[in-house]
Amino acid sequence: MTVIDISPSVMQFLLAFIVVAPLLGAVAALLPAPPGLKGRNPDQAVLRHGVTVTGAVLIAAIVLATGFDHDHPATMQATTDISWIPALDVRIHLGIDGISLPLLLLTALLTFLCALYSYFKPPAGPSPKAFTALVLVLESGTLATFAVLDLLLFFLAFEMVLIPMYFLIARWGGDQRRAAAWKFILYTLLGSVVMLLGLLLIGLRSGTFDMVALATDNGRGLTTSVQVIAVLAIGVGLAVKTPMWPLHSWLPDAHTAAPTVGSVLLAGVLLKMGTYGFVRILLPVAPDGMRTFAPYLAAFAVVGIVYGSLACLALARRGAKGDLKRLIAYSSVGHMGFVLLGIATMTPTGVNGALFANIAHGLITGLLFFLAGAVKDRYGTADLDTLAGATGAALYGRAPRLGALLAFAAVASLGLPGLAGFWGEMLTLFGAYSPAEGLSRSAFRTFMAIGAFGTLLTAAYMLIVVRRVCMGEHSPHSELSSATTPADAPEPSGTGRSATTTPRPATPQPAATTPQLADIQTYEAVTWTPLAALTVLAGLWPAVLLGLTDPAVQKLLAGGKS
Repeated sequence: MTVIDISPSVMQFLLAFIVVAPLLGAVAALLPAPPGLKGRNPDQAVLRHGVTVTGAVLIAAIVLATGFDHDHPATMQATTDISWIPALDVRIHLGIDGISLPLLLLTALLTFLCALYSYFKPPAGPSPKAFTALVLVLESGTLATFAVLDLLLFFLAFEMVLIPMYFLIARWGGDQRRAAAWKFILYTLLGSVVMLLGLLLIGLRSGTFDMVALATDNGRGLTTSVQVIAVLAIGVGLAVKTPMWPLHSWLPDAHTAAPTVGSVLLAGVLLKMGTYGFVRILLPVAPDGMRTFAPYLAAFAVVGIVYGSLACLALARRGAKGDLKRLIAYSSVGHMGFVLLGIATMTPTGVNGALFANIAHGLITGLLFFLAGAVKDRYGTADLDTLAGATGAALYGRAPRLGALLAFAAVASLGLPGLAGFWGEMLTLFGAYSPAEGLSRSAFRTFMAIGAFGTLLTAAYMLIVVRRVCMGEHSPHSELSSATTPADAPEPSGTGRSATTTPRPATPQPAATTPQLADIQTYEAVTWTPLAALTVLAGLWPAVLLGLTDPAVQKLLAGGKS
């Protein structure tokens, strides 16, 4: 069933347009604007260009989704297959199925919302021309990662996003931005070198780099030892990008230093590239190797869940001088741990849960970073002790709608039933309860119990953040001072008046006024509303997403057989 009947050739064009248009738009952003399009402000003109290009890509992605055959989501659709390097049998092979389509839509949506946000609130830093071009190159690389079906093209697209994100952090970031950018690029590049060796090993040993053919072969053309080496090499590169504990340490620094738009794209889009690689490449192409490493992957995943939650609790406590953006970054380590746990179960339930959690994390954490950036802009800091120091007011008193939306995003992140964060975690834990054949059931049930404990820790730190940032904290010193110096206290003796004299009426004191902050602006509401609405929709109607992913996952795990 398709919403709109679109011919295969038009579908091919739409997918190619979605991948290539941002790249062409990035080149156009660096060229001088035509006289009629400059407007009064050239900087605003180039930012408007970014909105136009990302908006066109989003519209094309929506049209592509409406023309997608929802009755056969396991079948690759809108495919293009053109020979590129015949000597290596490398082909320009594009296509989408029920696994890649949601990630394609998420990327197009988040990039458009970031471009729209930047238009109304331009980034503080160098030329907006370079900023717009970098965002568009990053979008093109991310979309290509989810659309290509050739191992070498996957690697090129995977690497294409590194340089734009490096410069977004290094040029438009905050404090310690250069150190954070270098840490980001070094970790990811070193992981990518190892991953390339694994991809070459698979391609040369199997005789093809075509991901569809490799998935259909289901590892039958590769020996177990080759599969184990390939999973180890490729898994390291993907784990760095995910990021998996203990390869995560670049993430908090990058998020803390990155501009708001950079944090949204990093959390909402780039982290998904790593987990997508596990599902698209390792599960179907090297199943024996994955089965060997699955218990270790699950163990690292649950350690990451607990570690990320404990780090967030440490940052959230009073006096820790924790940064709100840094806390959200550590929460991503925990949330992506659930995604990796679901993949490690190698079951349809667990993998579907992982894919659902991927999309939910992109929506919710993208919204959280937008809100954290807005709070930092208003207060001038993201320090939790400073944000909580507004006695009796904080966000609920100063900017109530902003505070309410932050509370909504926080409870969505902790997995409240009825919101998107719930289903991915629940399905992941169900998958761990009954893992794939050949995996230790007792070990995975232990991992399930640890993961369930991690959900309690997540609820704890998120509720602490809501209480402190949204409600504020009373200072015990001010309360003690007011309690020991009442307005009608008798005057001490020796002043010429009797201590028993009738006390004077207390002088009326002006009520303490709390300085108001700008509440949610119109452009912010337009930017954030789609994320909040989709969080509710996915939570109330999970079948919209699971109906796409489940048939594709079933086919993937069955070795290409529907």
